[in-house]
Amino acid sequence: MNTAWNNIGPVATADERREDLLVASCLAAAAQGETSAYYDLGVAYSTGSHGVDCDLIEAHKWFNLAAVGGHCEAQMCRADISDEMTAREVAEAQRRAREWLSASARKAA
Repeated sequence: MNTAWNNIGPVATADERREDLLVASCLAAAAQGETSAYYDLGVAYSTGSHGVDCDLIEAHKWFNLAAVGGHCEAQMCRADISDEMTAREVAEAQRRAREWLSASARKAA
């Protein structure tokens, strides 16, 4: 991250604020069940872009949610990153995806 410093500590640059907003807007859209937002979050976490660290468990979770929603490219991405993960990591990603769906269902009720 490119962070400028001033007398009171680090100050986020315009690019960092834009990246934070992108992830925040994707999370908001994901909360509404938008499959493309799930996919975009998977891409961000799988590549460590848009202000998030690379996290294959989170990436798998988001690709899994998108794939369940019928996103074909997400299915391929999920398969690709699964090859780089342990069985325990895949199981954790699946648990997180179920947790997300369960929390979303409770909000909708």
